Amino acid sequence: MMTKKLLTIALIAGLGLTACGKKEAVEVGAPKRPECIAPAKPGGGFDLTCKLAQSGLKDTGILTAPMRVTYMPGGVGAVAYNKIVANDAANGDAIVAFSTGSLLNLAQGKFGQYTEKDVRWLAGVGTDYGMVAVNAESPLKNLNDLVDALKKDPKAVSFGAGGSVGGQDWLQTAMLAKAAGVDPKNMTYVALEGGGEAVTAVLGNHIQVVSAGIAEMGPYVESGKVRVLAVFAPERLQGKLAEIPTAKEQGFAIEWPVIRGYYMGPKVSDESFNWWKASFDKMLADPKFAEIRSQRDLLPFAMTGEELSQYVAQQTEQMRVLSKEFQLTQ
Repeated sequence: MMTKKLLTIALIAGLGLTACGKKEAVEVGAPKRPECIAPAKPGGGFDLTCKLAQSGLKDTGILTAPMRVTYMPGGVGAVAYNKIVANDAANGDAIVAFSTGSLLNLAQGKFGQYTEKDVRWLAGVGTDYGMVAVNAESPLKNLNDLVDALKKDPKAVSFGAGGSVGGQDWLQTAMLAKAAGVDPKNMTYVALEGGGEAVTAVLGNHIQVVSAGIAEMGPYVESGKVRVLAVFAPERLQGKLAEIPTAKEQGFAIEWPVIRGYYMGPKVSDESFNWWKASFDKMLADPKFAEIRSQRDLLPFAMTGEELSQYVAQQTEQMRVLSKEFQLTQ
């Protein structure tokens, strides 16, 4: 009788261990309260990037718990970067959106004492291209109209974008000015906090030209509220953006790809980081995500973990060289 009782206890204990083992295998490293931090106000590229992860991880069945999107504007990413590195370095629940503009700011030292080596680069999930656009009622009909206006009086043309002088949105207008023989320092540039504010400003005629990523313009192009003068891509894009001319076909050899992705704090555990990496690898391989990405006017781009870290290091170094060329750093 005692032997039977002991056998029953052992069987129950064994089943309990098996169940715990399975539970742990499923949940090891998984976030309890998944969060994506957009380091700007709602409506711009960082917001788009976070919502891409939010819907992508949910619709592919990878993340069952709802992912919240929170906003942390300030310094076009600097506030969020500094907070994660200095005050929330081990937060395995949070991923932070970044773009090519973030790498440019890092290259120029705009994130303070921190560099690209101070976070864990998680995943790059899509790319779009820079562009310049005007209010649909603007007299500027194409890129040559804009260039002619700049040549006539650079200060009379007001550009606006999310970010300060030296940021990616400023830099693509500076490249355009330089190609037109105009000193970028003579341009009128209005620095705004995020792409959402910049679009609002051009729609309200507070600025004449908005500089941003083409993915941020998709809804406004469809509604007919803005006119994109040029996209800084090697060739025309597909789908609803196919009618937008490139800068290249209008005589200006300017290209500016905008990578969109996520990083995590430097002290996030390997278990948490690996869970997120595996989740993004799975999401990126799912045809459902390709459709979600396309709906947001983003093109395919897929890098995670160490491969992305190497890419970031390479890109940041190239941007240090470009920044010196435009006298943005010493």
